[in-house]
Amino acid sequence: MSHPVDSVVSDVRTYIERHRAVFLDDLAAWLRIPSVSAQPDHAPDVRRSADWLAAKLTETGFPTVEVWPTRGAPAVFAEWPSGDPEAPTVLVYGHHDVQPAAREDGWDSDPFDPVVRGHRLYARGAADDKGQVFFHTLGVRAHLAATGRTAPAVNLKLLIEGEEESGSPHFQALVEERVDRLDADAVIVSDTGMWSEDTPTVCTGMRGLTECEIRLHGPDQDIHSGSFGGAVPNPATAAARLVAALHDDHGRVAIPGFYDGIVELTDSERQLFAELPFDEQRWLRTAKSYATHGEAGHTTLERIWARPTAEVNGIGGGYQGPGSKTIIPADAMMKLSFRMVAGQEPEHIEKVVRAWAAEQVPAGIRCEVVFGSATRPCLTPLDHPALQSVARAMGRAFEKPVGYTREGGSGPAAVLQEVLGAPVLFLGISVPSDGWHAPNEKVELDLLLKGVETTAYLWGDLAENWRHAP
Repeated sequence: MSHPVDSVVSDVRTYIERHRAVFLDDLAAWLRIPSVSAQPDHAPDVRRSADWLAAKLTETGFPTVEVWPTRGAPAVFAEWPSGDPEAPTVLVYGHHDVQPAAREDGWDSDPFDPVVRGHRLYARGAADDKGQVFFHTLGVRAHLAATGRTAPAVNLKLLIEGEEESGSPHFQALVEERVDRLDADAVIVSDTGMWSEDTPTVCTGMRGLTECEIRLHGPDQDIHSGSFGGAVPNPATAAARLVAALHDDHGRVAIPGFYDGIVELTDSERQLFAELPFDEQRWLRTAKSYATHGEAGHTTLERIWARPTAEVNGIGGGYQGPGSKTIIPADAMMKLSFRMVAGQEPEHIEKVVRAWAAEQVPAGIRCEVVFGSATRPCLTPLDHPALQSVARAMGRAFEKPVGYTREGGSGPAAVLQEVLGAPVLFLGISVPSDGWHAPNEKVELDLLLKGVETTAYLWGDLAENWRHAP
């Protein structure tokens, strides 16, 4: 059934307005479930949250809905085939667990008793991430109502995790175990945000992350600095020199081979970043800092979105108590983290860090480098047809041009890209003032409904343009 563009927009908005009250009532009911994955006492609530969502997705119309157990908290999977053999398959990712919250943390109301004040809905999970997961339910129904279809224009799948706020410890194993069910041409991550209420943006990538602890061991025990100082190596001094050697005078990471293979920003990407209404002084106030610092030759946004970093997260060794204790400590340590950009691999970073540390440490100091699990970076090129569909759908909903950002942090999206071999696109409507993980977390109701509207347009745009993808 063919509809003029203006008719589709009108039909979508009419459908959303008619179902707005029920949609928000349902979301509030879900937000009342304290699905805090980090606290064992709430494990039954996390399961209840998964069951609630599964029932609501069935009610929405998904013919296949399953709760998938893991070694930790359950995930929810849903699938709605298009019926069109040429339709692309799209997997939507989000999570239904939330951060811990209590009234005494500074909330103005009970964090699990949703309340609307003005045009804002306050509750833990309102923005991160139940609100952004739930807008897909009304969005797909609006898509069907406006187009006259009985099934989505794409083969639509949802995977809603239950442990994201606990570090997704079992997520990769789940994806690898269920890879055949999760197979997709593209992944839409709705666990992100946009620049501001007035500036809709699409995120094009996230940095990866790998972490290590470097432990330095000298004498078998703390020894007297008068009797032995200046004659044996000091692990604390070695740690300080190691940290000092991490960067050069221009803020670049000084580890040989660290930048090998990175995908550099294009001139067009740098221009798009520069066009964003970035207030550096306001950003500094948010950061509770007093000056910017970092790799020379790059703007602040480029540094936090598109450049790799090495950070000292902790350093210690020797006596830490009151007064003095004149010793050469037996041990010292530091914790380092490395944010990676497209083109970098955790295995390579581990290799060059180990080699660098071994070369820096003097004879007589034993160096132990322990790496933890890693998250790979993900990046979708600006000209990718699926990314362009997301930008068009959002621009249609907001009735203004859509900008492009990246995310400086890291998340499980890269697991989906790596295991499924599919591009990852980010569709989120949250704004910085929503206060993720903080007291009084909220979502802007007008933006939440723009998320609904965006998805109502997205599935048809993807289906129409995917066939022309190179």
